[in-house]
Amino acid sequence: MGVIAFVPARSGSKGIKNKNIKEFNSKPLIYWVLKALQDCNSVDQIYLATDGDEIATIATKFGFDKLSIFYRNPENASDSASTESVMLEFLQKKTIQSEDTFILVQATSPFTTAADFEQALVLFEKDASDSLLSVARQKRFYWSKDGSPINYNYKERPRRQDFEGTLLENGAFYISKVDTILKSKNRLSGEISLYEMPAYTSLELDEEEDWLIGEILMKKYHPDSLSVKGSKIELLLSDVDGVLTDAGMYYSEKGDEIKKFSTYDGMAFKLLKDAGIKVGIITSEDCDLNRRRAEKLKLDYHFHGIKNKLEVVESLIKEIGISIDQVAYIGDDLNDIEVLQKVGIAACPANAQKEVKSVAGIIHLGVAGGKGVVRCMYDRFFG
Repeated sequence: MGVIAFVPARSGSKGIKNKNIKEFNSKPLIYWVLKALQDCNSVDQIYLATDGDEIATIATKFGFDKLSIFYRNPENASDSASTESVMLEFLQKKTIQSEDTFILVQATSPFTTAADFEQALVLFEKDASDSLLSVARQKRFYWSKDGSPINYNYKERPRRQDFEGTLLENGAFYISKVDTILKSKNRLSGEISLYEMPAYTSLELDEEEDWLIGEILMKKYHPDSLSVKGSKIELLLSDVDGVLTDAGMYYSEKGDEIKKFSTYDGMAFKLLKDAGIKVGIITSEDCDLNRRRAEKLKLDYHFHGIKNKLEVVESLIKEIGISIDQVAYIGDDLNDIEVLQKVGIAACPANAQKEVKSVAGIIHLGVAGGKGVVRCMYDRFFG
């Protein structure tokens, strides 16, 4: 069984001329989703479905080895043609296995990352659902034409922090099995899972104003669009349990505590030190096992039994003489959030708590704790 990504991108566009290849943060718009799919280890093949040679030529120049061009029929590239018609044309013409997983990806959703695709695919398989779609939470109060509130009781108006909001289909991507699509002739069917993305991903790039706002959001939140790209980072700090370990607590028959660390992270710390970046850990646990690991790795700093991690970080950067923007931090649980909200680059493993994953601008590294999280961070920003 394989994973096939399908990206429709026709040459016509009414709101913004040549939208799919218009520069968005110094790259053609279509580059961003193709790059995310290329970087997603679980995706085997990418098909760009287009009717234009210009789009195909530009996309081919990106050099993505997973990418192939599929030329859609003219009738499936008109303003009135549905995305489903293009999908079905592709599935009828190509030899795709019925048990393969099919991801329909919108080129106009540049905020989607490789980690989003990885995590959504894991969720799709875990739920054993028929389909999955991406959504974003909107904390807005909606009303119907007849003056009736749709998603709240105005007589008991909730505070924003107490309001769950409404999940909106953000159009970034949809996942189904090939045979499910062929049977239903629709991108969605049966039991449907939801993969939640940050609120800003619901922005639609239909007007010039949207484009300007989108570029600002991209620079702020997207890992591959960060201007710093690790270049000004002077210090990388990490939590221990759930980041450097799998969050499990193992005990021998004698009651000795055992933890599983990844040698990949050990190498990543060395590579960071060789690059002149100081490294360290901050953990709320106070145990000799963590100290021994820190000493073995020759970390510059290690703090144990810490209740307020932000205080430690602020004290440390004052001592070193750097700003908090020059700090990268990896955390996975509630006591990491204060630090993650302040640092220059904030990141979390795939197993992080949902509150951590929702921190504005946080990078989802796509690997679970104990499986090389720091190495993933190094490869993405410093390697």
